Amino acid sequence: MRALFTRLLPAACLAPMLALAALPAAAEEVGSFSNDWTGNGLVVEAVSDPKIQGITCHVVTFDRSVIDRLSKGNWFEDPSNSSIACRQTGPVTIGDIDTDKGGEEVFSQRQSLIWKSVAVRRIYDRKNDTLVYVAYSRQVKDASAKMSISTVPLFAANPTWTKGKPTG
Repeated sequence: MRALFTRLLPAACLAPMLALAALPAAAEEVGSFSNDWTGNGLVVEAVSDPKIQGITCHVVTFDRSVIDRLSKGNWFEDPSNSSIACRQTGPVTIGDIDTDKGGEEVFSQRQSLIWKSVAVRRIYDRKNDTLVYVAYSRQVKDASAKMSISTVPLFAANPTWTKGKPTG
């Protein structure tokens, strides 16, 4: 109930703004639990890569409790701590992905009213034939170095490339 309340109130206030923001992928909550006596919790979400079938990332984020929100006074903000693990969950079909060194954003989720979000970026490591997924915090004030990484090697996945495997 607490998690539902703390997620729905900020979401209701932000609904008009969030409707305008197009997210590359949608997350599906697969689990959540309280990790301390105040009701702070961790939420585990599954994120499918929108351009690569057969790859699923699980991202865990922090969900502040009502007690924590009231005691700290910043009601509309969650910490940008996160962790990620990505695995092959089916036959791999790779669509038209960005293969340059910067890769591309796969997922983004707000952690505050305006300025902070957690994002997931995919980078293709051509030399090692591996997909690299990086979860990181985007925070305008005091840039955050909070990040985590997960890799999915393709050598045994036998992927299908819809546009042909990149060379070079």
